[in-house]
Amino acid sequence: MAETTRAATMEKIVALSKRRGFVFPGSEIYGGLANTWDFGPLGAELRNNIKQLWWRTFVQRRRDMVGLDGGILMHPRIWEASGHVVNFNDPLVDCKTCKARFRADHLIEEKLGVNAEGKTPDELTALLKDANLPCPKCGNRTLTDARQFNMMFRTTIGPVEETGVQVYLRPETAQAIFVQYKNIVNTGRVKLPFGIGQIGKSFRNEITPGNFIFRDIEFEQMEIEYFVRPDEAPELFETWIEAMWGWIDLIGINRDRVRVREHAREELSHYSNRTIDFEYDFPAPMGWKELYGLANRTDFDLSKHQEFSGEDLTYFDQPTGTRFLPHVIEPTFGVERTMLMIMLDAYDEEQTTDVNGKADTRVVLRLSPRVAPYKAAILPLAKKPELTEVAWSIFNQIEAETNYLVDYDETGNIGKRYRRADEIGTPFCVTVDFDTLEDNAVTVRDRNTMEQQRIPLDGIVAFLRERIG
Repeated sequence: MAETTRAATMEKIVALSKRRGFVFPGSEIYGGLANTWDFGPLGAELRNNIKQLWWRTFVQRRRDMVGLDGGILMHPRIWEASGHVVNFNDPLVDCKTCKARFRADHLIEEKLGVNAEGKTPDELTALLKDANLPCPKCGNRTLTDARQFNMMFRTTIGPVEETGVQVYLRPETAQAIFVQYKNIVNTGRVKLPFGIGQIGKSFRNEITPGNFIFRDIEFEQMEIEYFVRPDEAPELFETWIEAMWGWIDLIGINRDRVRVREHAREELSHYSNRTIDFEYDFPAPMGWKELYGLANRTDFDLSKHQEFSGEDLTYFDQPTGTRFLPHVIEPTFGVERTMLMIMLDAYDEEQTTDVNGKADTRVVLRLSPRVAPYKAAILPLAKKPELTEVAWSIFNQIEAETNYLVDYDETGNIGKRYRRADEIGTPFCVTVDFDTLEDNAVTVRDRNTMEQQRIPLDGIVAFLRERIG
């Protein structure tokens, strides 16, 4: 019996991601660009599976949801109305000696264990001075006072920068939904309560991104703005908590590593009257960090956009014959954080023995079949024409009759090919051996248990569908 422990560390996930083609450092052949990442063949498939599953779950399969694909560049007044120009800031401190920069609130939380959420730059400066904290990089006690730093990236529309229009790369996807809310109400035949879902890129000029893909300057959000009658907001907030727990179960995450944390009043964003975070227990030294958020944004956004644009954004409620601005419940999910959590949660090492009785370690990603890049690997036992012909026919049949992405591997001994499949999270290996030529059956190996069973050739697709969906 193999002994199983939680062996995941960030270093192991980073190494696996590079080795197997999940995530590569951005611009690597030019020395890299700090805190940018490119997603390799397996990473692209894993991300796409996450996004497609989320879209099916929260948009396509719900009668109260519609979708939107908003633009990255938007009118600059939008960010004034939303409060981003004034409020979208991080507290920055510099080291006068080595010139390194840090988030003051993160520094205080990590080094002093004090919750710094919502504290002003003056309050953060006082905490830093009282503790006389050294610079984490060079060790000198020469940190500056904290000051605010706006995180939005600026660019210019127009051929000449001096006469062009200054715009921002969007720091969140939400505002496109609010700006198009009126058009969707007018064209979409939607009735309260209803939601608008969107998946798209956002950009934040973070001071201290880090911890691999946990905090990036370019990232992708899966976000919903759910419009409700003001009196229904508290109850529907609770239903969205359950819906988000359901998503965590759907992607195969261990609930014991997830918790819900309610924001204190002083932590709330300027637009929220209630916010909770779903936090995940990341490996040390990270610990519990925010994974997803759920906020009651009240009518803040619609009222601000109504004020700044001059457009009437009220909703006409036919049952009561009244007009009002709906309140908004916002569940938000990060694609990169979801991917990182899935890989950390799935990573395992088993102490086993090889065929010669020697101690061995099996690295396996126990990914949910719903999100695994490859659903199955087709493996001819030997590189013989009579075996490869059957193997390719199985490969083509699965691709033709399902929407599964399957792998084909005929390189190396069968044990090494099993290990490759285990390490990238492939749930099933289908081996074509010499007995196949006699009994028209194949050996199917389960990734998690390593148990093997014979399946008739004409039953492979049904077998996979039953276990993958």
